[in-house]
Amino acid sequence: MNASQLSPASAAGHHDQPDLEEMRTFGFWIYLMTDIMIFGTFFATYIVLKNNTNGGPGPADLFELGGVIVSTLILLTSSYTSGLAVLAMNRGKKQALIRWLGVTAVLGALFVGLEIREFAQFVQEGATMGTSAFLSAFYTLVGTHGLHVTLGLVWMVAIMIQLSKQGITPVTKRKVQVISLFWHFLDVVWIFVFTVVYLMGVS
Repeated sequence: MNASQLSPASAAGHHDQPDLEEMRTFGFWIYLMTDIMIFGTFFATYIVLKNNTNGGPGPADLFELGGVIVSTLILLTSSYTSGLAVLAMNRGKKQALIRWLGVTAVLGALFVGLEIREFAQFVQEGATMGTSAFLSAFYTLVGTHGLHVTLGLVWMVAIMIQLSKQGITPVTKRKVQVISLFWHFLDVVWIFVFTVVYLMGVS
């Protein structure tokens, strides 16, 4: 059946599909704007409260830049591999696309693991969320970013499963582009976390 033999309803559905994908992408941008406002609020709160240690440990007492730098390099590398995934998708290479998404997911999981280890170490030292306003703000800001990375990992794995079953379609292509954009956004947020929380904290 050629295009001229399509029923009006089928033809309408065919032409509406790209618009539907564009609307979904636009919806993601709206979500991203709300995320920017949330992180902006958390950053402002942290800056205001970072000196309120209540006699407990402060940033210079807790933070060790060596491990944080490793975590930062891992996350930045995952942003690069995410870009390679999009490049493979644009070339129509499904297996390469899935493989690079897999590498990105592994790097993201390593980042989350290092962050959990850092939190556990702080808790063992008595620096819990309830110790001071500074630590409450710290755990809220950094933990929210870690939660976003974790959700991104689950989302990425789901896309990989869908790609393995359906291949590169307009729907899966849009999803890969969106998760890549989300991942780059998390990298940018982390650069601010690294600078504002860790670098400024130990200086």
